[in-house]
Amino acid sequence: MLLEKVNHIKQTQQQPKVLVIGDLMIDQYIWGEATRLSPEAPVPVVNVKRETTTLGGAANVAQNLLALGAKVTLSGVIGNDVAGEELLIILEKQGVDTGAIFKDDTRPTTLKTRVLAGNHQLVRIDREVTNPINPDLEEQAFGVLQAQISEADIVLFSDYNKGFFAPALTQRLIKAANEQGKKVIVDPKGLDYSKYKGAFIIKPNRKELAEAAKSEKIHNLADLQKAGKAIFAETGVEYLIVTLSEEGMVILDELAYKLLPVKATEVFDVTGAGDTVLATIAYFIAQGLEVEEACELANHAAAIVIRHVGNATASVDSIITDIQNSTI
Repeated sequence: MLLEKVNHIKQTQQQPKVLVIGDLMIDQYIWGEATRLSPEAPVPVVNVKRETTTLGGAANVAQNLLALGAKVTLSGVIGNDVAGEELLIILEKQGVDTGAIFKDDTRPTTLKTRVLAGNHQLVRIDREVTNPINPDLEEQAFGVLQAQISEADIVLFSDYNKGFFAPALTQRLIKAANEQGKKVIVDPKGLDYSKYKGAFIIKPNRKELAEAAKSEKIHNLADLQKAGKAIFAETGVEYLIVTLSEEGMVILDELAYKLLPVKATEVFDVTGAGDTVLATIAYFIAQGLEVEEACELANHAAAIVIRHVGNATASVDSIITDIQNSTI
C-alpha cells in the first residue's frame, strides 16, 4: 500500500512548496593521502589530492527537498563573504528561491572544513559565530517570513544553534504558521525546547532528547517515553520523532510509540542523515501522507544516504528502489 502511494506521488509529479528556515553552512572537504607522520608533531601529513564543497545545515535540507521534487524557499543568515556568495550561487543554480536569505556584515558564513585521508576524517575546522542575530535583523526576518509562510505548504525549522532561532523570533514564526494552518516541523538544538511550543513535530536524536528533557541517558524505550513526556508537557507538540542512529527511529505521541528499525545494511557516513530524514518527512506529509508513512519513507531515505561519504540526497525513485530491494 505504501509503495503504491509513493508511485502515485511520482506519477502525479506534484511539487509541494516547502519553506526551510534555519542555519546555513558550507561543508568543505579536503581529500588526500597520509603515508607519514610530521617531523614537527605526532600528526599525519596529508598530501592534498582534491577539494570539494557541499551545502550544509538548512541548505542541505533544501537540497534533499529538491532531490525529492519539492519547490523550496530557503531562509537564514550568511556573512558578506566569499563563502556566503558561493552558497548563494550553488543554491540559485539548483533552483532554490534565495530571496529570504539575509546578509549580516558582523558574522561570517558558517564554514566547516573536513580533512580526510582516504575515507577517514582526520580533523574538522569550524569558522563561525553563534551569537544570536541582532534585533533589527530579527524584525526584518519576521516581516519577510510572514509572507513566505503564507505561500508554503509546510514549514521546516533546521536549528543548528548558530544564532538564528532566538526564542522570541521562533515563537512568532510558529504562531504565524499556526494562524495560517501551516504545519511546522523542527529539527532542534540546544536545551530550551519551550521556544518550539506549538510546532507539529520535533525531531531530536536520542542524545538531544535526553539533554532537553534533563534526564539521564536514554537506554531503552521506557526511558525514551519518560523523556518524551517532559517535552510534550513543555511544548504541546503533537509528535516527537526520535532518531536512534543504527537502531532506526521512534514515533512518539502522548499516548503511544512506534519503533521503526533502521533500513541500512551498510554505513559509511551519517553526515547529513538527519537533514535527509527531516526533508523526507516534510515532503511526504506535504503530499498528504500520514506521519507514520512519512517516517517509514524517511527511514529508507536515510539508509540510502549513509551508504555514501559526505552529504548525499535521496530521490523518490531511489526510495522506491530501496523499498523494493528490502522486500526481496
